[in-house]
Amino acid sequence: MYWFFSWHCSARDKEMEQNPEKMKEFVLSKFDKVPDKVKDVFRRTKLDDLVCSQLRYRTPWEILWAEISRDNVCVAGDALHPMTPDLGQGACSALEDGVILARCIAEAFAKSSTGERYSEEEEYERIKMSLKKYAKDRRWRAFDLVSTAYTVGGIQLSSEKVISFVRDKFLAPHLVKVLMKKATYNYGQLESSNMVIHS
Repeated sequence: MYWFFSWHCSARDKEMEQNPEKMKEFVLSKFDKVPDKVKDVFRRTKLDDLVCSQLRYRTPWEILWAEISRDNVCVAGDALHPMTPDLGQGACSALEDGVILARCIAEAFAKSSTGERYSEEEEYERIKMSLKKYAKDRRWRAFDLVSTAYTVGGIQLSSEKVISFVRDKFLAPHLVKVLMKKATYNYGQLESSNMVIHS
């Protein structure tokens, strides 16, 4: 089972990164409103299995202006859309990238209508154009996921009383629906296998 716990780290919390016992003690101290079954999962976690890492993410607006592809190079996975774990979609979106990228590259290497291979220069241009298509296809999905993770993470970590009240009393059921909706993505028809794949 995979689980995570996030908090705003202060300078005094830095020593916990190297001390799993203190980390476990700290996290348990934050579980006062958590059901016993959830606490039990955490209590059973072995100290050797605890990892403390600083979260890295890209702000949503950076994705809108980012150069996703240039010539015959593009970015995918965390290089394109590092996000907080609040959605549980990091690895899934990397797999989506792989499917879309493979489709675009396959189109670039398809034979011409006459059945002949393209020249090296034509092939280079076709790869370049296929990566631009990949970038166009993935930009808005990446923006959507990163924006949602950014917003949900901010709401979940907020210590502001009004935001905490609204989150705990009204937003929790709505957030679950939003998160479940983000897990559904239609890749479209994969021509070689005649299958439709959903994540």
